[in-house]
Parts: sequence; structure tokens; C-alpha cells
Amino acid sequence: MAVQNSVQSDDGTRCAFFYGTLMVPDVFYSVCYGAQDVPASIAKLHTFLPAILHGYCRRRVKYADYPGIIPDKDHDVFGTFATGLTKANMAKLDYFEGGQYVRKTVTVKLLDKVGNLKGEGNVEGAERTAEVYVYLDKRELEDKEWDLEEFRRDKMRHWTRAGYVFEDCDPNNPAKVDGES
Repeated sequence: MAVQNSVQSDDGTRCAFFYGTLMVPDVFYSVCYGAQDVPASIAKLHTFLPAILHGYCRRRVKYADYPGIIPDKDHDVFGTFATGLTKANMAKLDYFEGGQYVRKTVTVKLLDKVGNLKGEGNVEGAERTAEVYVYLDKRELEDKEWDLEEFRRDKMRHWTRAGYVFEDCDPNNPAKVDGES
């Protein structure tokens, strides 16, 4: 699995914006470390902060438990700004996301205060550069918003079993990286 270039933070690690299953740290740890329960020394390497991505729309992927986002100037996506990602983490995330996605660099706004489900009451703070996985084929998306709480309640336990997250991943078809061939 080739490691692709990525936006680096000041400490040499990478930052990403997660808007679906990876918003749940247990899923992130399962993907990047093979277990939902990681040692405190690993957990403290990462931060997960509420954030918003303007100009994109999140939709459910047909017949799947996860969402995809596509550009849409009239929508915003609530998610998580994650820090401390290594090259190895990014390679595992590219593999996990697969060829249905392209990894792009975007600007997100951290949320100093999180409002309701419609975003009313959000208080936006600092801008940050992050990488995000954008869905490539909007025809495969439902006309329905993906629901984090429904995922936590009904699906998450399946996604955090050791080894589960890679069962259907194709090692020869990782996510593309915008600007790279």
C-alpha cells in the first residue's frame, strides 16, 4: 500500500475532517490500530474536535452503513476535526475508504459551541486545513442525510470488532488523492 502525500500540521502529523463513521473515536482506533480500546499513550496522540465544512452535502451511500459527501454550495457538514494522524494512519484510512473516495484538502471551521442538529446555535471559531474523503459518484448516494446517532445505536458494534473494518477493503484500490496520479 503506497503512502500518499498529505497536509502536514506543525508537528509533522496530519489533520483530517471526518463526517461519518470515523467521527466515533472507537471506529477510528479500530481502523488505524486494529482495536477500539487503545492504550492511553496512543489515544493522547490524537484530538477530536467538533467542526463544520461549508459547501458540501452529506448523504447516505445506498445499501451501506456509511455516508459520502459531495460539493454543494448550499449545504454544510457537521463533523470532527482530527489531529495527530501519521503517514501510517493516512495509508490505513486511504485503504479503509477505498476507491469510492478521493482525499482532498479543505478548510474547516472549528466549533466553539455546537448547536442543534440543524446547526442553529453553532458558534464558529478558528479555520483549519484538513483532508477529507469526498465521494466520487453522487448517483450512489441517497437523497437522505446520514444519521450519526442511528449509526451509533444500530451499527457501530459491528464496525468496532477487531478485523471487521477491512473485510471488504480492496488493497489494490485505496482512495485517490486529489492532484496525484
